Amino acid sequence: MTGTPVLQTARLMLRVPEAGDWPGYAAHMTSERSRWSGGPLDPMAAWRAFAAVIGHWSLRGFGMWSAVLRETGDTVGIVGCWYPLGKPEKELGWVIWPEAEGQGLAYEAATAARSDAFTRLGWTTAVSYIHRDNARSIALAKRLGARPDEAAERLNPADLVFRHPAPGAAA
Repeated sequence: MTGTPVLQTARLMLRVPEAGDWPGYAAHMTSERSRWSGGPLDPMAAWRAFAAVIGHWSLRGFGMWSAVLRETGDTVGIVGCWYPLGKPEKELGWVIWPEAEGQGLAYEAATAARSDAFTRLGWTTAVSYIHRDNARSIALAKRLGARPDEAAERLNPADLVFRHPAPGAAA
């Protein structure tokens, strides 16, 4: 995966997922905490999902980054752009492992990923599909300036769709 971008924020490095990220990803995706991000999955299904996250980079030229603490090198989640087959629109998504929640890391990473999508990738719009009961992600989407888009297509009727503003757009 040479040549893929690496983003730096104040506390994070966002880089393409690698084999060493598997234990944290597996722990999350096989737990009840993953109910908002496609789980919980059995270990084999989690492995296939992890492979899809990595493969998305090759197929689309962008994808979810591993969010890595610059100070320690610990991976604390995945954040980035996602547009697999069947999704109605390009998505900005985030999953932060439970031990790293509540520190503003998802906001920091999502802000950088969204900026990259609108600049380097040239996106003109992005959405986040969020289950209506996922209060933490709804709060983050609002903090990022995203607004509910009732007219947007969704695959899961329980999802809300939050549309992100382009850089410089009036709030």
